[in-house]
Amino acid sequence: MKEELFKGLTEEQIAKVKACKSQEEMLALAKEQGIELTDEQLAAVSGGCGTEIIECPKCHGEAKRVGNAWEGYGYECTKCGNMFARY
Repeated sequence: MKEELFKGLTEEQIAKVKACKSQEEMLALAKEQGIELTDEQLAAVSGGCGTEIIECPKCHGEAKRVGNAWEGYGYECTKCGNMFARY
């Protein structure tokens, strides 16, 4: 686990982060705890912002991740403009 995640956290918060099973759980925990993530922490949790490309379920074109950590991520197709969530 990257040490950037633990900067400024209490021992209790660190234990909760270590118990998370996914990046989504870590982001939800940060929001729940009122923890503001630094750019380095956000990159460590999410692997960077907006770089993931998946296939659009509507037209099978390329869809890029959009949104932010607090409001949630979605995807927007660069071909047809379809916006969707992936669960």
